[in-house]
Amino acid sequence: MSGVYLDFNATAPVRPEAIAAMTRALETGGNPSSIHAAGRAARAIVEQAREEVAALIGGPASTVVFTGGGTEANALAVESAVATGSKRLIISAIEHESVVETAKASGAELELLPVGADGLADLDWLRTRLASWAAADGKPFVALMLANNETGIIQPVAEASEIVRAAEGWLHVDAIQAAGKIALDSRALGADTLTISGHKFGGPQGVGALTFGPRATLVRRQHGGGQERGRRAGTENVAGIAGLGAAAAAALRDLETFAAQAALRDLAAACLEAEGAVVIAPDSPRLANTLCVASPGHASDLQVMGLDLMGVMVSAGSACSSGKVKASAVLTAMGLTDLAPYAIRVSGGWATRETDWAAFVAAWSDVHSRHAARRRAPAA
Repeated sequence: MSGVYLDFNATAPVRPEAIAAMTRALETGGNPSSIHAAGRAARAIVEQAREEVAALIGGPASTVVFTGGGTEANALAVESAVATGSKRLIISAIEHESVVETAKASGAELELLPVGADGLADLDWLRTRLASWAAADGKPFVALMLANNETGIIQPVAEASEIVRAAEGWLHVDAIQAAGKIALDSRALGADTLTISGHKFGGPQGVGALTFGPRATLVRRQHGGGQERGRRAGTENVAGIAGLGAAAAAALRDLETFAAQAALRDLAAACLEAEGAVVIAPDSPRLANTLCVASPGHASDLQVMGLDLMGVMVSAGSACSSGKVKASAVLTAMGLTDLAPYAIRVSGGWATRETDWAAFVAAWSDVHSRHAARRRAPAA
């Protein structure tokens, strides 16, 4: 990839290990549901990847269900909860659109779990709300992502789980941004369902996974054959799954190295702050690779375009909203409406070097200086 790429939260470049695993799978061929030699070889690839994913996210490999990506995995969790009796869903105000839109389309009532200016979920609100839960609303369902895709803020999921379990509810954890970036154990977190997506940590696009605990009942939403132990029909994407598994193993191996991104991020943040930028929630726990920063008066899209012209790639808000010029819903939920139109997200990853962060700082300073000069120039 040419240029300086600091948009790993949108998509990480595919790791060499994943490319090698996918190539081997493509060369192997075979349908993993077939019982002949080629089929058994394909099945072995799928099951090895299942073990590798389970090692990354915690829980038995038998509870890992492969999907066509993070969006499908989130939808499977939400729709399963509704199908098994949840009539009212509590969704955090910073959830990804794949959770929010699925909840809206489910026919269930929707409530938002608020967050504070620090970006953290209001667990006092959650505790009070679940204490008054009506039996007619079915089993409480709460969705709280582990780490936010825009700000990188890490949520108090384990504490939320205690509250949800006391109410005999179902906690869904979107760990798509967290997986491969922080140590992760779905069982220790108390997640009833937890989802990941391969392309966020160096796997291929179009493949993800969901793991579920003993208190969750998955209901098949994609019908056909009996693949994935009857939980998700359709011939498995063997090459994609192989790439997902290899990327999971590499990400688990590199967790300590990944943590070193924090120092580079903080150095960049200090440089931008010196020129008047505002770092979002600097005191909240955040992913080491993620910097959300606002430059008041300098629109997000203009910053992104200016940086792109200088060969530096970052984003404004969620990648799923690219092409839409609108303020960040996440920052708005945090009460930062004055900063939301001016925020960008910078995110490194497994292939990021110190020079990439330095190049970003230099380019941003140039773009910002030229923008400030234009604003100061008298009208013709």
